[in-house]
Amino acid sequence: MLRTLVLQAFWTMLPAYVPNNVAVLAGGGRPIDGGVSWNGNRLLGDGKTWRGTLVGTFAGVVLALVLDVVRESIETRLDVTLPVFSVKSAFALSFGAMLGDIGASFLKRRSGRERGAAFPGLDQLDFVVGSLGLTAAVAPTWFRTVFRIPVLVVVVVMTPALHVVTNMAAYVLGLKDEPW
Repeated sequence: MLRTLVLQAFWTMLPAYVPNNVAVLAGGGRPIDGGVSWNGNRLLGDGKTWRGTLVGTFAGVVLALVLDVVRESIETRLDVTLPVFSVKSAFALSFGAMLGDIGASFLKRRSGRERGAAFPGLDQLDFVVGSLGLTAAVAPTWFRTVFRIPVLVVVVVMTPALHVVTNMAAYVLGLKDEPW
């Protein structure tokens, strides 16, 4: 039962887990906030760019579509039932993750934190909140069917651990300036 829940939660969240990582690799270019400041602090900062947001979202959507193609094979191999992504759910999971991260940057700047500064809790779950919120709004029937309470609990518990591991790996590989 727990194995099934973990597999379903991980599979379902993959289109939300990938965009911010891809944005780190593809980022750069014009910042979304255009360099605008508010009360002496940038609205978002140089780390949130149009290119990173677009490429990250695109990568998450493409991943969801690829997962749909290989789903039956994975289900057979792992003896588990996995959800099919609709285009709306794929977009909402991916773009919602990006919006959650952008929102966290806004909150970090309002609290006086510099780019890359740690904000425990927010750093690990910002994209999950954005992703789940946008998906619930854009694809509510799909959301209610897929994100049952046990799956949501696994997502909230599993995500911070995955976040720490992937950020440490990106730091060790020189892709991030800080390990969080």
